[in-house]
Amino acid sequence: MKKKLKTIVLSLIILLCTHINAQSKKKLDREAIKEMCGCFEIEFKYSETFSPKGDYVESKDYKTKALEWATLILDEKNELSIQHLLIINDSMVIKHWRQDWEYESEKTLDFVANNTWNINNISKKEVKGQWAQKVYQVDDSPRYSGSASWVHIDGNRYWKNTTDAPLPRREYSKRSDYNVTVRGNNIQITKNGWLHEQDNLKVIRKDRSEDKILAEEKGYNTYTKKSNIKCTAAIKWWEENQTKWSKVRNEWARIYSTHDKLNFKQKVDGKRLYQYLFGLEVSSSNKEIRDIINKFLN
Repeated sequence: MKKKLKTIVLSLIILLCTHINAQSKKKLDREAIKEMCGCFEIEFKYSETFSPKGDYVESKDYKTKALEWATLILDEKNELSIQHLLIINDSMVIKHWRQDWEYESEKTLDFVANNTWNINNISKKEVKGQWAQKVYQVDDSPRYSGSASWVHIDGNRYWKNTTDAPLPRREYSKRSDYNVTVRGNNIQITKNGWLHEQDNLKVIRKDRSEDKILAEEKGYNTYTKKSNIKCTAAIKWWEENQTKWSKVRNEWARIYSTHDKLNFKQKVDGKRLYQYLFGLEVSSSNKEIRDIINKFLN
């Protein structure tokens, strides 16, 4: 009887220690994600490195700089959301991308090709201890998502994942020779900010089982933290406009909860979705927003 009691007590201690370690690890994960908030000077660099096609002409290297404010708009136990805002010439503000981080998320935004996403279910076992990064476009429509564990070792903090995505914004209006980017994302928290390193494949896809690689690409995006004063224009802009974008997010949440597949029109009456949403007044109603988004849904 004593032996059995000892075994039970030992098992309970192990379970308790495992739970404590998991909670401690989760706290470190949340702290790392929050490090991506603030005012940053960004440098984007991309270079095509290889192509299996002998006659392929590599595209020119891409390099640009920007100033960006990243603000935490949701801070819950299992979910964090960061809105990015671009600042042009210190005064003009443009709503940029958004990243949501969900702990042990059982849903994924799976990009197929040609403006089509599947909303898939994943088993709880498969995502245990992981954080899903879900990335959205400037109009809060889906872009890509992937799930992986944050790693904290030897003073390094990083998260790595490979996932399918649409063409990057710098190319989707210029190129039609490929239709899927297989993104190798490596996010690292650094002493000065954070780094987004990418190892991408530019893929021609008719069917996933027959993907053809057009070219490989290396991306290196550095986010260097600056004083929040440099991002004053974006901070003020978000205070004035966040109500509208909260309504937009709510409409998308409704769509994600009621669909298992999404397909979008690129344009309606010659305009893209973001052009319609950017033009709405802050006081616009949920119905106005819903009607615009529905026009783009096939």
